Amino acid sequence: MTLTSPALAPSRTALGTIGGWALLAGGVTGAASAVLLAVVPPQVDESQFSFPLGVAAFTAVQLFFFAHHLALALGLFAVWRSGLAGSGPLAAAGGIAATLTMAALAVQEIVVIGAAEAPHPSEQTDAVGGVYGVLSLLNGAALIVFGVAALRARRWSGWRRLLLLVLGVYVIVPLTPAILGPFVIARLAIGLWILLFAALGWALLNPGPAGRARRRDDVI
Repeated sequence: MTLTSPALAPSRTALGTIGGWALLAGGVTGAASAVLLAVVPPQVDESQFSFPLGVAAFTAVQLFFFAHHLALALGLFAVWRSGLAGSGPLAAAGGIAATLTMAALAVQEIVVIGAAEAPHPSEQTDAVGGVYGVLSLLNGAALIVFGVAALRARRWSGWRRLLLLVLGVYVIVPLTPAILGPFVIARLAIGLWILLFAALGWALLNPGPAGRARRRDDVI
């Protein structure tokens, strides 16, 4: 029989506040940038990796993405440390892995600047895409583990409790297939995924009423 404790009001720490705003700002600005890339008039041919931007604009956008991904990584770390996904090994594994893979994606945003003028497709851009793919799938898997921990912990209630799991599953379907499709569809799919991080930030800033937390939810 599963033992449960009475509902407790989730509390918000200073790190939770900072992380919540980082997720909210990163989610909104990241989604806006994805839409912008989907509609901006092309400055270069589609066969250049930096499409639709020229090298200078591409570099500026990648630097923004670097900072943006770091903000999301900070937010994920704050979610883990808040205890809203539980405080046991499962939450730690998911939270730390999600944070580290998001930070690795941030570094990758800098690395790809060197491929701005490369023809696409080419061996160089295939390698870049492969690294993105691996890191994204690892991030999705980490978010799924983190999400399962949040479901078990029951520190959040309602839709908040599902957010981390939805973020992870979204990477597998529909994000991965969409990225392999037309450019505009890929940008919009990424934009929607990033917007979900804004919802996660709002949930961290406004935890709402707690569910009925398990006494032994942190065992695994």
